[in-house]
Amino acid sequence: MPKPLPIQFQATDLEALASQKGRIAVLADAGQPQSPGFRRLDRLTKGALARATGSEAFGKLKPGEAMDLAYPPGVAADAVQLIRLGKKADQTQARKAGAAVGRSHGAGGSLVLAEGHDRAADIAFGLAMRAYEFDSHKTGEKTVPGPVTLMATNPEAVAKAAAPMAAVAEGVFFTRDLVNEPANILTTHDFAARLAAMQELGLDVEILEEEDLTKLGMRALLGVGQGSESPSKVVVMQWHGGKKGESPFALIGKGVVFDTGGISIKPAAGMEEMTMDMGGAGTVAGVMRTLALRKAKANVVGLVGLVENMPDGRAQRPGDVVRSMKGDTIEVINTDAEGRLVLADVLWYAQERFKPTGMIDLATLTGAIIVALGHENTGVFSNNDDLCNAFLAAAKAEGEGAWRMPMGDAYDQKLKSRIADMMNVGGRDGGSITAAQFLQRFVKPDVPWCHLDIAGTALLKADTTLAPKGATGWGVMALDRLIRDRFEK
Repeated sequence: MPKPLPIQFQATDLEALASQKGRIAVLADAGQPQSPGFRRLDRLTKGALARATGSEAFGKLKPGEAMDLAYPPGVAADAVQLIRLGKKADQTQARKAGAAVGRSHGAGGSLVLAEGHDRAADIAFGLAMRAYEFDSHKTGEKTVPGPVTLMATNPEAVAKAAAPMAAVAEGVFFTRDLVNEPANILTTHDFAARLAAMQELGLDVEILEEEDLTKLGMRALLGVGQGSESPSKVVVMQWHGGKKGESPFALIGKGVVFDTGGISIKPAAGMEEMTMDMGGAGTVAGVMRTLALRKAKANVVGLVGLVENMPDGRAQRPGDVVRSMKGDTIEVINTDAEGRLVLADVLWYAQERFKPTGMIDLATLTGAIIVALGHENTGVFSNNDDLCNAFLAAAKAEGEGAWRMPMGDAYDQKLKSRIADMMNVGGRDGGSITAAQFLQRFVKPDVPWCHLDIAGTALLKADTTLAPKGATGWGVMALDRLIRDRFEK
């Protein structure tokens, strides 16, 4: 898997600027005193930087945006990148500034003049996040990114602040790789193997095979995968960083490695994107990797249900009735509403085995949430205001869009079945809400719980500030922040 670009933190050396090759990024702001690095570069380029920052084009830049001066005179660099960023910039603006460098970083390497900026670590994080590229399946000659150096007044302090952020970036990259991977590569076998490999980071990883799941009574989950050649699995990842014997917080992810819809088959157009239907499991895996890398002082368990939803002679049919691990029976009205069947059993198993202090599940669950919120926000559903508000605060702090959705008995009534305890769908209206109501039936009343519907945020067709188009890794940053703020004080 590609890892974030290594960034060297060095003391500011103005004498080295003239001979620096590749690209030089320097921070500036219109109408404000400029840094020593800016002034030195301006002298070397015979006033080119001052002229540029006084231009109308620079004045129109928003904080964190940049413009290039290509092949400026007086320096060896191919370009000087002027980034508009004031000294009182916030976290979001600083990360955006770093992302501007990461977006344009190439084989020649980049030097970032952060100097004494208070947000230098966030600049480094934004750079690393945006420099991500998924090119594992492209042939031909590939560009090898050059080195990255960030010059700061106190490089040791910046490096220390950046270290946990680097762990988050690696977790995000792990999630992006999983979500971007095609389904013929990321089978349930391969997915489980990648998670098992994280044992070398200190995670305890256990793989439950179909025989184990049958003994546990996970017939809702097994029913989804019974039409596939890839066997269904549940992978349990435990991080023991908190007090010994203290109950863990649980993260649960939907891991449908490919979703045809089953017998209720999807339209052909756009079905290729269903390689991302394991996005919830991918995010859980990325968070667990982050926690292990930064040695989080918390007990957290991540559980993912890995299945493939295929139509063949053994596939589950609309109208079938399955019994969940909890014991409730489910009439399967639509086999394309499969993710909730997977999560139902894993949620119940997590509570029965680990007695968690709380749970958050993630799933690319419904198209309805995209209709409601577009691609800007994940839908958040919860039975507990305290946990929900804490998550929303963490998501806001990390710049990951999230919006709380309603729940209630009227929605729950739509799941009534004539022949079983419930149906797996409740009609088109309020589809994301009835899906959440279905999941809540498998959450014990005293367990704080949030459901995150990431169908609109896991994979995008356009670039975002911190990611190229494709998998975003949404949720890794927010969940890591939640765990830090809530369990590591």
